[in-house]
Amino acid sequence: MSESSLQDLYSPGGLCFGCGPANPRGLRLKSFAQGTAVVAAWQPETHHEAFPDMLNGGIIGTLLDCHCNWTAAWHLLTRDQLVQPPCTVTSEYAIKLLRPTPTASPVELSAHVVENSGDRVVVEGTLSAAGRLRATCRGIFVAVKPGHPAYAKW
Repeated sequence: MSESSLQDLYSPGGLCFGCGPANPRGLRLKSFAQGTAVVAAWQPETHHEAFPDMLNGGIIGTLLDCHCNWTAAWHLLTRDQLVQPPCTVTSEYAIKLLRPTPTASPVELSAHVVENSGDRVVVEGTLSAAGRLRATCRGIFVAVKPGHPAYAKW
């Protein structure tokens, strides 16, 4: 596993609220390739809570969306032996909130590719905290082409 996150390596100027290293008000999620999976740990703060000691569901969705998106980008980078990952965007994703997520300790994310075809990648991800699965995600992520607003924004 690299010491630098995928975001720091490939998008140091990224402004995404969830994972942009250059967004001073963002969540600044840092994802790391680990074998065929991509993993992350992130520590919530009180201003991320929905109610005392429990993480907001929208923050959970953002974390899983960004983490799974980077999993898709990493997959395309390695599959196609690229120097820079293509900019990928979320086509669709679904989050299942299984139980409340405490904020006292870090949340752990893991994601892996389950399907891919051309520029489309299907990723499944999980978010755990305090040793228990808290949320899952399944999404479709697409590498964008010139003319798309996100193209070359990494």
